Amino acid sequence: MAANKPRSSSFSRNFSAASNAVSNTPGLKHGPNGTMFLSSGIPDLDKMLGGGLALGSLVMVMEDPEAPHHMLLLRNFMAQGLVHHQPLIYASPAKDPRGFLGTLPNPMASKDDKARSHDTEQEKGLRIAWQYKKYFGEQNSDSHRDSKSEYSSEFDLRKPLERHFFNGQNIDCISLKDSADLAAFHDRCSSFLSQTPRNNGNVTSARIAVQSLCSPQCEFSNKEWEMLSFVRSLKSVIRLSNAVAVITFPPSLVSPAFSKRLQHLADTLVSVKAIPDEDKELAKLLTGYQDMVGLLSVHKVARINTQVPAILEATTFSMKLQKRRSLILECLNQAPVDGSSGTSYASSGSCSGSSKTGTLDF
Repeated sequence: MAANKPRSSSFSRNFSAASNAVSNTPGLKHGPNGTMFLSSGIPDLDKMLGGGLALGSLVMVMEDPEAPHHMLLLRNFMAQGLVHHQPLIYASPAKDPRGFLGTLPNPMASKDDKARSHDTEQEKGLRIAWQYKKYFGEQNSDSHRDSKSEYSSEFDLRKPLERHFFNGQNIDCISLKDSADLAAFHDRCSSFLSQTPRNNGNVTSARIAVQSLCSPQCEFSNKEWEMLSFVRSLKSVIRLSNAVAVITFPPSLVSPAFSKRLQHLADTLVSVKAIPDEDKELAKLLTGYQDMVGLLSVHKVARINTQVPAILEATTFSMKLQKRRSLILECLNQAPVDGSSGTSYASSGSCSGSSKTGTLDF
């Protein structure tokens, strides 16, 4: 008698092959409903977005005119791609955009690297025969060679990215300054993405970073319909390829209607805002105000292969520099009421302002 096999419907989707391909590809992670994620370079942001940036999605970042906090997101996004050896295209209104690569942060040492270095120091202190000492170095080098890079790294903003991360990388830098037409830029992006197809079941991915698309340094900054057409066509190309594009734009320099259209085209939409140092009212309202450098708000999260909306625990987070070297995001907490210690939230047991309890009079 034949063994009973589990019944499967013809409409069921098999993700085993995709899972194996993703597991063998560094820098990719399999999500629900067949969605694949790329890391944003900020572990906290990946958790907030449900795992990272969805592959084939367009991410829009609304800039703050008072502080360049959007550059922190771009730096981590680009550095994470170079660490995972993913092709990168970077466009900027600067005259020499390649110089921006020198400001990318370097990844911090992981816990495994620290433990490995600690074990090496202990091994050096051991008294063993001289002919066995040479094998420790070979084992450490082999284990370091076989170790895989983390999905989401923590970067040190004070140290530039080491030179060996640039060796053999597919990096294309484009200057949008004095550019009057976006068609040439779109063609370069299309040809760039065509070089990263699916081959032999292996999933390869690419990253596109565009800084200040509506910058006044570009001659097309006053051609709103051409920019909308470019973003719409770029989004369709990205959706059919294994790439993620992050575009930043200043809402204060464009019309409100054009800004709304750009926000509508985004799969994932976030905004950054600076915090003034002299805002005393906000300092009394939030805990850890002195350590904040800005605020990050999540307005939209990409939902691919599903119609279920994402439900976030919070939409606004504080941007902090841990030990002035790594960028972290935290939920906003209300400061203690009247400077009292204990819980950080006011009591909500009474509807009126008084905390005294009494009989209800109707």
